[in-house]
Amino acid sequence: MFITYDVAKQLIVHLRDLLPIIQRVDEELADQARRAASSVLLNLAEGQRFTNGNKLRHYEIAQGSANEIRGALDAAEGWGYIDQAPEARALLDRLLALLWKLTNSPKLQPQPRRNGGRQARAS
Repeated sequence: MFITYDVAKQLIVHLRDLLPIIQRVDEELADQARRAASSVLLNLAEGQRFTNGNKLRHYEIAQGSANEIRGALDAAEGWGYIDQAPEARALLDRLLALLWKLTNSPKLQPQPRRNGGRQARAS
C-alpha cells in the first residue's frame, strides 16, 4: 500500500464537490486545480515504478502540483468563490507532509560520484 497515493485519491474525492462551485465563476481556476490534483496522483503512480533518480523527480513534481492545489484553494477562498474547506485542507496538509518526507528521503537523494565528480580520462 502506498499511503501518499491513497491520500491523494481521498483529496480528489473532496475536491469533487468544491471544483464545480469554483467552476461556476472561474472555469480556468477550477480546471487548473483539477489538472493539478490529477498530476499529483499520476506522478505518484509513475514515480512509484522507478528505482533511479526519476522516482525523486516525479515525487517533486507531485509536491509542486499539491502546492498548486493549495494556491487554487487560497485563490478561490480569497475571491469568495468558496468558504473555507477544512476537510480538503486537512487532507492537503497531510499530503504535503507525506510528499515532503518522500522528497527529502536520504534513499532518494542523488549519490555523489565515486571519482569526486570528475570525468575519468580515456587513455
